[in-house]
Amino acid sequence: MSNPASHEGGPNRTNGAPTGLGSWTRRTVLAGLGATGLAAGFGRARAASHDDTATTQTYDLIITGGRVLDPESMLDAVRNVGVKDGRITAITKADIEGDRTIDATGLVVAPGFIDTHFHAVDPFATKLALRDGVTTGMDLELGILHTSDWYDEKATTGWQVNYGATAGLSLCRMTVHDPEVTIDEPLDFSKHQEYVNKAAADGVAGWSTTRSDIDQMNQVMRQLDEELRQGALGVGILAAYMARGLTSYELFEAQRTAARYGRLASVHTRFHGQGLTPTEATLGTNEVLMNATLLDAPLIVAHDNDYGWWETEEKLQLARAKGYNVWGEYYPYIAGSTFVSAEFLRPEIFEDKLGFTYEESIYDPQTDRFLDREGYQALVENDPGQVIVLFNPQRKKWLPYWLRIPQMTVGSDAMLGVGTDGNLLSWDADYTEYAGHPRTAGSMAKTLRLAREMEVPLLFTLSQLSYWSAKHLGDAGLEAMQERGRVQVGKIADLTLFDPETVTDNATYKAGENGVPSTGIPYVIVDGTVVVDDSEVLDVKPGQPIRYPVETAPRFESLSERKWIQSHTIMAKSIPHFDDTGAGSVLEDTDSHTTADPSDEETDRDQ
Repeated sequence: MSNPASHEGGPNRTNGAPTGLGSWTRRTVLAGLGATGLAAGFGRARAASHDDTATTQTYDLIITGGRVLDPESMLDAVRNVGVKDGRITAITKADIEGDRTIDATGLVVAPGFIDTHFHAVDPFATKLALRDGVTTGMDLELGILHTSDWYDEKATTGWQVNYGATAGLSLCRMTVHDPEVTIDEPLDFSKHQEYVNKAAADGVAGWSTTRSDIDQMNQVMRQLDEELRQGALGVGILAAYMARGLTSYELFEAQRTAARYGRLASVHTRFHGQGLTPTEATLGTNEVLMNATLLDAPLIVAHDNDYGWWETEEKLQLARAKGYNVWGEYYPYIAGSTFVSAEFLRPEIFEDKLGFTYEESIYDPQTDRFLDREGYQALVENDPGQVIVLFNPQRKKWLPYWLRIPQMTVGSDAMLGVGTDGNLLSWDADYTEYAGHPRTAGSMAKTLRLAREMEVPLLFTLSQLSYWSAKHLGDAGLEAMQERGRVQVGKIADLTLFDPETVTDNATYKAGENGVPSTGIPYVIVDGTVVVDDSEVLDVKPGQPIRYPVETAPRFESLSERKWIQSHTIMAKSIPHFDDTGAGSVLEDTDSHTTADPSDEETDRDQ
């Protein structure tokens, strides 16, 4: 079947390093080792590739005197930037005029930050993300259900940042394995807790624990294919949350369903965080990485910031060197966050295999306390969808490496903007009312702060925050990402302006401080519209859909035992007449290519 995202070498092949990326990787690795002048020199050499000619045009917005950084072209120079009709139309040394001027003296003018792990799909959490410099937020891990309705709803209400999502495998499984739960509305993370609780009300969370037979797998994949036909960005796979119910073949089939469209899988791998054999974390990565390479399909290893990350990143680099479009992401915190009924928090895994204790690891931000085992079990029973914070001290020694790994991107795993009562906050609520993980408010600024303190080249960090996500998604045929993640003439004006010397995160794990906004990011521009103005989030909604075109026909291909046998075995066209099992007559009634079940084939091997 033809693939509109295909290009030479297949939809996932990059034919070696992407343009500018191979040299960029080598140069930044050298810069990290001490050759700090190299990137700046290369940037000066490439500056001429930008518009450096004064024009008489009047722009909608001009940004003057800022240090313009573009990771793709390596531009690093003071320039004036002109924006017209939502696009960058000038980058020049010359004076220019516009309807609105931002004096960016002392500020970096960077591509807007792109967050590919963004559950912050409510107005308040999106407001926090804007203060952190995010211009595009996409939930590629959980995903959504009823894709067209979800995008239509966002377009109707308007949204402050650019928005997009994958199709959620767990949500498609819920429609099949929890038939008592009716989902007749667009479903995303903002309503996920409600539906998780409904699915568990009968004592069986089928989406998580029930294995699919062939008919059920076909139902799941047919729904997944429909979401993709409607323009979903790929498939989001919460494999660790479905470890008992999701077979390896169903996971493979989910990746294959997305691959038929040339689209990615974003996977929370099956054994994420586990350090003991035979369920070592990297075995889950091997599973989805092998699928991706066999299918020649894009892959994101979601939050690759726990045990085994070093092996995963090495393998991803090896795969990219062979032309595969695969990468991992991290967020810069020593604690994670998830819902309390997650499979891997069960005592036999969390205590027995991972070696953690509840009292030291699981924090409930709504009650501002750590949970003991009894408290954990009570919360699972009473509110299985409630979000908790999960601490892992080992991340503290690992984090400096993540800041320096080429093509490892920052995905905040931002959560919903809820208060201490667990309900969503209004857009204009005070920041101190937020009760959740501080990564929702500070992931991008914290990355910039830590990189500054550890002397990581700024162009490298901006690649992690924006360019590499745009590049990988663009290589998967997503046109909206081919026009973002860069500061170049003709590209969409998604821009983040920050002070490289002072930018910092301020949110902490302490109650009342979970949502303290980042500072040092005074201006954020989305599609040419100023959304954060002198550190104030304006009530404007210029966000655009990040989406593939809706297709007219599905690409679903059903599974059956007979089709598998026909495709993957070699069978005799006829059965000898002396056979008395009836297999010969069965074959005579079928097409010459049709085969019988091997268990039905009896021959006298002595004749």
